[in-house]
Amino acid sequence: MSERGSALGPFLLGVALGAALGALFAPDTGEVTRGQLKKKLRGLRDLAEDKAEELTALVSADDDAEDDEEEPPAEPRSARAELEQRLADAKRRRRQTKRARDPEEEDEPVA
Repeated sequence: MSERGSALGPFLLGVALGAALGALFAPDTGEVTRGQLKKKLRGLRDLAEDKAEELTALVSADDDAEDDEEEPPAEPRSARAELEQRLADAKRRRRQTKRARDPEEEDEPVA
């Protein structure tokens, strides 16, 4: 308890000095400063609302895409069949992205 009591005095002194110096060196009156602060806070609130709406739309779009892509559970496959399927999917995606980048060039086999 003595530690807490010893820190309270300097803290209160700092608060009082800060308030006095703030009042002496404030560039505008309190009314003007409060108006500016309200304006900035309103802008921040509007920005936060816009970002929240964007985030909500993004999350709902991701949820919709995941719902569309989900497949019903299939019968268990062997590890080899699963690996072959993943490899085929990766090759298909790679070809699609390559075609999107270079439509003139065709997929040439590599020896």
